[in-house]
Amino acid sequence: MQWEIVIGLETHVQLDTRSKIFSGASTAFGAEPNTQACAIDLALPGVLPVANRAAVECAIRLGLAVGGTIAPRSVFARKNYFYPDLPKGYQISQFEIPVVAGGGLAIAWKVDDRSGQQERFVRLTRAHLEEDAGKSLHEDFHGMSGIDLNRAGTPLLEIVSEPDMRSAKEAVAYARALHGLVVWLGICDGNMQEGSFRCDANVSVRPVGQAEYGTRCEIKNLNSFRFLERAVDFEVRRQIELIEDGGRVVQETRLYDPDRDETRSMRSKEEAHDYRYFPDPDLPPLVVEPAWVERVRAAMPELPTDMRRRLVDDYGLGSYDATTLTASREVARFYEDTVAALLAKGGAAAADPTASAKAAANWVMVDLAAALNRDDLEIAASPVAPGQLADLIQRILDGTISNKIARDVFAELWGARSAEQVGATTVDGIIETRGLEQISDSGAIEKIVDEVLAANPKSVEEFRAGKEKAFNALVGQVMKATKGKANPQQVNELLRRRLG
Repeated sequence: MQWEIVIGLETHVQLDTRSKIFSGASTAFGAEPNTQACAIDLALPGVLPVANRAAVECAIRLGLAVGGTIAPRSVFARKNYFYPDLPKGYQISQFEIPVVAGGGLAIAWKVDDRSGQQERFVRLTRAHLEEDAGKSLHEDFHGMSGIDLNRAGTPLLEIVSEPDMRSAKEAVAYARALHGLVVWLGICDGNMQEGSFRCDANVSVRPVGQAEYGTRCEIKNLNSFRFLERAVDFEVRRQIELIEDGGRVVQETRLYDPDRDETRSMRSKEEAHDYRYFPDPDLPPLVVEPAWVERVRAAMPELPTDMRRRLVDDYGLGSYDATTLTASREVARFYEDTVAALLAKGGAAAADPTASAKAAANWVMVDLAAALNRDDLEIAASPVAPGQLADLIQRILDGTISNKIARDVFAELWGARSAEQVGATTVDGIIETRGLEQISDSGAIEKIVDEVLAANPKSVEEFRAGKEKAFNALVGQVMKATKGKANPQQVNELLRRRLG
């Protein structure tokens, strides 16, 4: 039997506010346990929660970015359940009327290196505000557990998708796109190791062609894209094998164990009525007036989708390159700063803006990205600034150096880590000091080509017999003779002319 996978994600995004959603306690990460839980977070008698305006504005930003509907009036509710790290015995959340409804997110992914880019628009059901619970600690307590309530009351935006995804790779593409968006908007720091962005995956399978969904299982608290993909893949295999062996899937909540690479049962899946939702009597309805929404809209940054379209239209980039360069706001800013600096130099760079923009894209996506990844650096900490990269690309475009030599220059720029070194290190200075300027004098290159042809009669004979590899060998000999400084295009042209 052929099976179709059905996946929906519930994503908890920790909002980047200085204080908690209903109190003035700090949200800073890393404090000593139980030092950032105030009387309101602990639900001590007589305290009253007050909604955090900054958290609401974060929700409005998200709603505008995904094309959702901002509710003019939404309601906070109490979600009742009992767990050691939930000091109130209930969680303040939203149920019937969330602050954001609808909208969606365009995603793109590749199944493998040989396939083309796949695209899908994932619909969103809702996004609602709620408070986080505390954290149970199970280590270093001599067989017992400890409770840290620092996280209690931390503002969250839970973003719920429709079950539109059909593979683990799609789910990861959606999670990455959503992660990039909330960081781009400045509403979340995106730190998955600290729990700022975590996903619950609802997974089911059904026979291909069947209209109704299969029984779903929810996999809780997946805090890395790799774990998300592996957990979904395992759960899909488990459900298919269970059904094909004559069993049935039971709706439940499961946990993913990365050490054993498997999901295991945690508890039976609760329904909304199990939580006994009712409006919180201590909080009035949340009213978002149109003027507030418009003020937030006016302060919004350019969205990734709009920037991708602009990079394609204005710079002539392909869809894949535009998507890669807008994966984060910092990468996009670095790229645009590089292009701006390059075009401002005039000359060969300004003569063909499209070629300049594409050259900058290649350097940012390939050489710069590889160096950042190797040294485990964020792009904001890049030792090579946009202006320096523009200088380097300019020297390639005007024929001063080849791409191969440019990589040597880039490596030397990268090695200048201190402020003093960076200030004293320039592209032109490296080229001049090390004598790296490309040989473009046709007379000088012709002389070396003639010497190489005379010294390699066998390769000449093989080329004339139809062996193209022999031509590449001759090119290599010329480049070796010039220590890599000869203009490769001129070498190719002169060799072809000499060989008839």
